[in-house]
Amino acid sequence: MSEYEKAMRPEDITRLFVERSNAGDAAGVAALYEEDAVLAYPPGSRTVGREAIRELWEKVLAHRPHFDQEQPLPTLVNGDIALTATPPKDGTGARAQVVRRQPDGSWLRVLDQPEFVPPGE
Repeated sequence: MSEYEKAMRPEDITRLFVERSNAGDAAGVAALYEEDAVLAYPPGSRTVGREAIRELWEKVLAHRPHFDQEQPLPTLVNGDIALTATPPKDGTGARAQVVRRQPDGSWLRVLDQPEFVPPGE
């Protein structure tokens, strides 16, 4: 994991996610998550753990999707925990992540909810 640029601010993770996804780098995407992180994807499912997240992204990125950078909403920080969010450009409602500061000062995702769709849709 050390060969990857680290997110030194919570908001950096979104930028790094888009860069690595668009490069087809599933291992690089997974490196943005803690070992036991939980990703609420595919919709209605949970993917648990960095290795499972890497495997999921290998499948997703095999189709070569393109991700656009999204302007982050203000980050809410409490000590070593932060809540990040972006208003998605793809109509999925919202995106939110809980990230945690690591001992080296970098940040990794702990919980990731990439799609919130309002009830009734």
